[in-house]
Order: sequence, then C-alpha cells, then structure tokens
Amino acid sequence: MGTGIVDASVLTVSDAATLPTEVVLARLATTSVGLSSAEAAARWARVGPNAVRTHHARVLAVLVRQVRSPLLVLLLVAAAVSFFVGERANALIIGVIVMFGVGLGFANEYRAERAAEDLHSQLRHRAVVCRDGRWTSCEVTALVPGDVVRLELGSVVPGDVRILSSVALECDEAVLTGESQPVAKGPAPVPAGATLGELASCALMGTLVRTGSAAAVVVATGARTQFGRIALGLGERHEETQFQVGLRRFSGLLARVAGVLTGSIFVINLVLARPLIDALLFSLAIAVGITPQLLPAVVTTSLATGSRQLARRKVLVKRLVCIEDLGDIEVLLTDKTGTLTEGRIGFHHALDPTGARSDQILLLGLACTEVPGNPAVPGNPAGTAGGNPLDAALWQAPGAASLPVSRYVQVAAAPFDHDRRRASVLADGPDGRVLIVKGAPEGLLARCRDVPGSAAALLDAEFRAGSRVVAVASKPAPDLDTVTAEDEHDLVLAGFLIFLDRPRPSAAQALARLAALGVTVRILTGDNAIVAEHVCDALGLADGDTVTGDQLDHLDDDTLTARLSTIRVFARMNPDQKTRVIRLHQRAGTGAAYLGDGVNDAMALHQADVGISVDSATDTAKDAADIVLLEKDLHVLADGVVEGRRTFANTIKYVLMATSSNFGNMFSAAAASAFLPFLPMLPSQILLNNLLYDAGQLTIPSDRVDEEQLSRPSHWDIGFVRRFMMFFGPVSSIFDFLTFAIMLQVFHAGPILFRSGWFVESLATQTLVIFVIRTRRVPFLRSRPGRLLTAATLLVVVVGALLPASPLAGGLGFHALPIGFFAALLAMIASYLALVEAGKHEFYPHLAGTLIEPPHRHRHRHRLHRRAARFSHSGRLPTRSPAPPPR
Repeated sequence: MGTGIVDASVLTVSDAATLPTEVVLARLATTSVGLSSAEAAARWARVGPNAVRTHHARVLAVLVRQVRSPLLVLLLVAAAVSFFVGERANALIIGVIVMFGVGLGFANEYRAERAAEDLHSQLRHRAVVCRDGRWTSCEVTALVPGDVVRLELGSVVPGDVRILSSVALECDEAVLTGESQPVAKGPAPVPAGATLGELASCALMGTLVRTGSAAAVVVATGARTQFGRIALGLGERHEETQFQVGLRRFSGLLARVAGVLTGSIFVINLVLARPLIDALLFSLAIAVGITPQLLPAVVTTSLATGSRQLARRKVLVKRLVCIEDLGDIEVLLTDKTGTLTEGRIGFHHALDPTGARSDQILLLGLACTEVPGNPAVPGNPAGTAGGNPLDAALWQAPGAASLPVSRYVQVAAAPFDHDRRRASVLADGPDGRVLIVKGAPEGLLARCRDVPGSAAALLDAEFRAGSRVVAVASKPAPDLDTVTAEDEHDLVLAGFLIFLDRPRPSAAQALARLAALGVTVRILTGDNAIVAEHVCDALGLADGDTVTGDQLDHLDDDTLTARLSTIRVFARMNPDQKTRVIRLHQRAGTGAAYLGDGVNDAMALHQADVGISVDSATDTAKDAADIVLLEKDLHVLADGVVEGRRTFANTIKYVLMATSSNFGNMFSAAAASAFLPFLPMLPSQILLNNLLYDAGQLTIPSDRVDEEQLSRPSHWDIGFVRRFMMFFGPVSSIFDFLTFAIMLQVFHAGPILFRSGWFVESLATQTLVIFVIRTRRVPFLRSRPGRLLTAATLLVVVVGALLPASPLAGGLGFHALPIGFFAALLAMIASYLALVEAGKHEFYPHLAGTLIEPPHRHRHRHRLHRRAARFSHSGRLPTRSPAPPPR
C-alpha cells in the first residue's frame, strides 16, 4: 500500500456517509483489510496523533499560572517604580520575596503536574485494528485515516468512521447530539445533505456502541473529527469539579475582602499624607497577604500526595481530580459477581427437570457455547474458551473434554444479548438438525411446552442455595437454515446447568466498612433476584427491597426515584436498565459510583459520576472507568474513598487557616495604619511574613485526619467558610491590637521595633493556630498532628523569631527584640490558642459541624470532558501490543 493519502481532510465524514464503501476505501487509499504497519506509521507522521488534547507537564504553562495574578503584577510594577524613584533596597527586597513565592508555588505545582503525567503514562486506551492483514490491538492515539477498526458492544468509537459491515449495530450519540435513544447504523449510504444525527452509515468519535458489532474504516482522527471540534471548543482543562468550584468561590470571596481593605488602606494613607508609592506598595502587599497564593499549590500537592497513597493501596486514578470524586461517593452501585463473590465461577453439575444428574444436558450446553474453542463451530481449534465466564466454566468442567461435542456442527447462531437473555445455536446433530437454546430460566421456561411441575421447585431450591442456573432447551428444526429470536418457541426443556460463585470471605467486613463511611451499597446484577438476595443476606448487607428488570420497566421515573432509597437489589438488569438506575440517582442529587468489569457494564461506567473498574476487567470496561482497582476487593475501594476524603479535609484546613489568620492580620494592618504615624509593617515584611507562613503550610497534605472527618462526604459550603472567617478572624485581631499596645505602651517602640514585634507575633499566631484549626477535637490530647506539619510549623516560628536578631535584620527593616517581649509573646500565643479552642466549641454545634452542600455539575459537559480524556496524547509515538487471539 503506497502513501496514497496526501491530506487527512481529503474526505469528510459527511461526504463518506453518502458514498459506497468501495469508493470510500479508494478515496482513503486503503482496503477492507486496512493498512500495513509501515503505511500507518507514515500517515501518523503526517497527520499526527488521534488526539484532541495533550497531556504532559509544561514548564511555561505552570509558570504563567503562578505569575498571572493581577495583584502580583501590580505589586511588581509598583516595586519597579519604587526602584527608579530611589527606594531601591525596599523594591529589591519585595522583588526577591515575590520571586521566592512564585518559585515555591511553581515547584510544587510542577511536581503535581508531573505526578498527573506519570498517571497518564500508566493508562492505555486501545482499539482493535486490522494491520498487515490481521487483527491486532493498538493505542487509540495511533489510529490514522484509512485504518480498518472493529467496533464491539460497549466500546467507544475511536474516530469518525464509515461502516463497512455490521451486525445489529446501534450507537449512543448523546455525547454529541443530545439524543437519548440509540441510533441504528449500517453500511448503506445516506442521501446527500444529511444532518449529523442522520449519518446512519457512519459512527462518530466519542460515541458509544450500545448493541451489535461492525467493521469500519477510519475517515477522520483527532481534531478533524466532529467530537474533536467540540472538545477543543471546551478547552484543555476539564469542567470544574465541585472541589474546584469551591476553591474559585473562596478565592473570589477573599478577593472582594482584599479589594475593600486595599482601597480603604490606600485612601487612609493618602489622607494621612504619606508618600504615594509607600501607600500603594503597602496596600498591594496587604492584598497579596490576604490572598492564599499557595492555595493551588496546596491543592495540587494534596492531590499528588493522594495519588501516590492510592497507588500504594492498589487504586489507580486516571486524573488527579478523580480523587475528590472518589471521596464524594454516597451511593455505590455494583455488580455482584467478583465483588461480593469470589468471581471464580465454576460448573457444579447438570440436572434434568426431575433433578437427576445428566451429561446430555452438559453436552447440549457445550454445543451452544459462543466461544472460539467450540469444536462444533467449523474452523475453530478445540480446547480454548472465550470471554463468556459461564461458557468458559463449561469447557473447564470435569469430563467436558470427553463428551462428543464435535457431533454437533453449528449451522447458524443467534448470539446472547441482554434483552433476550439467551443464546441459540442451529446445529446438525446425530438425530438431524436441532435448535439448542440456552439462557436465563425465567425467560426460557416461558418458551417451552409441557414444563414439568418439578422444574419450578428445583429452580427455587437452587436459587435459594445461591447457585447460578442456566436453562437448556431444544427442538428439532429440519426446515431452518438461519435462526432468529422468533424461532425460539415450542421448545422442550432439557434441564439446567448449575454454577457456583461463593461469597467473598472479606466482603462482609468491607461492606460494614463502607457503611461506616456513609456509602450506601446497592447491587445491580444480571443474575436472578433470589441468588442476589441470598448473597446479600449471607454478607449482612442492609435489608431492602428487590426490583427486577421487568418490574423496573413498569415504573415511571418519578415513582422509581421515590423508591430508590428502599431498594437493595436490582436483579436481571440489562445495560440500559443499569444506566437508567444510575441516571435517576443523579437526578435525585446523589453522587453515584458504579463498579463493573464486563462489556455489558461499559454504558453504566460512562453514565456514573465515578466509573470504577478493576485491572482484570475487559478492556472496554477499563477504558470506560475513571478509576481502576488493581485488586477487585471492596476494601481497596474503601481505601480509595478514605484517601479522597483525606485530601479534601487537609485542603479545607489550609482554607480555614487563611480565613482565620490572614483576614485577622490584614484587618489589623488596616486599622493600625489609621492611627499610627507610620506604616505598621513594611510591604516587604508583609510579603516575607506571607512567604514563611505559606511555606510551612505546604506540609498540610501530609497531616493526619480525624476519623469523623472521613465518616461521610464533605462538600464546599462557601457560606460556612464566610461565617468561619467572620467568627475567628476578629479573634486574631484582638491579639494583634494587644501586641500594638504592648509595643507602644510597655516597650515605647519606634517604627522599626514596632514592626519587628508585630512581625514575630503575627507569624507565630497565624502559623501555630493550625494545631487548633486542623481538628474539632482537643489538639494533641485527642488529635495528634502529622510529624512533618509539626516540624515545619515550629521551624517557621523559630525562623520568624530569630530574623530580627539575624544579620539580615538591617536589610529587612528589623531590630532585635527585648527578652521581655518573648515572655509576653508566649503568654499571648497560649491565650490566643485557648480562645480559638473555646471558640470552636461555640461555633461548631450551631452549624451541624459539616461542610455539606449538594454536589452539582453540568453532567453532559462533564461526560464530554471524560470521554475526551481517552483521546489525549503525551507527545510520543504510541506502542502496539501483540495481536489478541482470533475472534
């Protein structure tokens, strides 16, 4: 295959939809068996990766985010003006301190960006593609126009593609068109002028395969796709999570407070006839001081620390902000198999309708398996099994290898689907052509004639014992050459295949732990209701109702939403019904997570607020998930929930610190400047104070968190933060004014000594208060801080106390303090911390003690961002994995 495609835009998906498949292949210079590896690499070099975003840490971008603060820019401009009008020493000191602050924030945020990049490098989103004449697997970003790909149930369409052949293909295009109903797809061309939603011969990047399968040729990739254009319009950054919205609102609150204080201070200083430059620098320094400049660094450091902790606990997050989503989980909807059970489905025995054991039923079950290893399928090697775990268990059953399965030669098949819940095979057997049907007993028995009464009692007994049961039926079919669902009637019940999947020993303890964390667990399973109830009862899952898929279809959304809190088990659920249950939880305002590992779970994983899968899951499920558990164990998930909440709790500590101390100190500065004949603190000293304070607080992400802070989800409540600021901020100011009085009345301080004393006191009080603010318990006695936080906090206080007596004192405008001041300082610190501790007991009981606001986000845009994360590129050539087994 030569490099016939010169420009990736040679053919649009709208044009391709109107053309016959052979013309599309010719226009793309490809064939029905795709490209060679060499040709694909050449095209990739020309058209670039199949990506709509890049994902790597960029030094310049991080640096720009650190210096884009308007306050910071104004301060540097004012410092430059100050330098040129003669106040060079003060201007240089301000410049150096600002640069140190920017460098500190840059170093921490860049490290967090690298952590996110490392996470991304561990993830692979893959597509099945035909290269060099054989099906193989490659990274989604390696696809190029002209590649032939396979679309399967639950997979995300990897580019804008033209359908070449299909079997009952339907795609969910809601992410692009908003249409909630799946759209049928096929190879027939559509008329010219069709709209995006009418391109039935094409499937579009980012849409989801709801049913069926297809082979298709890639027409457009990356930003040239319809999805790519929309994703690029949204920008590189994901929609804000509730966490990020709260940060923005908090920063906005402080910006408004800073604006009022800065304007007031500037006017006061002008009225007092102080130099314009001094008044401007002081006002701007106050504004910078009240702004938590390192809040983004604290947040990203917290998230990066959380991602490393989660990795140690066998939890892999695809994006750092997923950690916050994980901590927000209120309801966990999960499949039963492998989560509450061991996940090792084993065939136990085959029974006829009377309860007698029978190898003939096992033989019919083997003849009806949908696996490549079934020797009844012409051209398949014997002895291998495919992805269906029940079929695989049949082939591994003792004695299966000795049964004459080859005597049944498949002529046609109607594969299993989640609506029929059965599979059919038309085969030529020893007694002629026969139709064999295998599936869920409830549906299959209704299509059988003359079912003995003993069958129902037998089924009930097996279900109550926790067994998984598959019914097998057949009938002679001499006149059939194909098989459809309409042929599955007037069957003769052959018997039942009994499988066992025992409850997981650790599941009961894990469920109790999740309940203690305020996470409600509900079961969404395709299994029988009685079996699911048996497992739930055995594991002590809280009592509740059971609803089957058939019952669900007869309930309208309002009725079902009202009943959600009473339901424990959703049984015999198909993928659409699972998705509906998740959507209604979201409609009720509940953060819903879904844990699943099969192809049939992909749609639910995409719909959930947090999609969770496991490392042993199908590629489709892992691709759809936000979080991958390296071990399928609810304890691992509980660890992830705890870590998400720990991250939120530690970030909130920094926020509450800023409101209680920064606001108080800056209010004190504003008041002092009104009655003092000099500036209460130089601009450089304010900035130095802020730098030392923030440097110590960067260790907050490593702090311990009290158990009650992890017991249930917490969300931002800006009203709570505002009340906290107004309650505790003035407490800080009381001791600032006390310091003013001591310095002026006791030590008769001039400007330099006054500033030195207030610098040391303000730094000590606003830094040490973290030990009280970080917990609602009695500090140290009932809640010990982390060692790193303790060491960093004490170090900052010591450095601040020593600076006025150090060789740097003269340049910074300080003077050594008398010994008596430190005695007064210790008394003030002790009194301040005691007063704040007493204030906690007064403040919290009146506010129910939580930071809770119902989470909300634009779910459609959020889902679009999540889908776009599949198509992100790290700037390197994607690798290709070995070919998968034939299908």
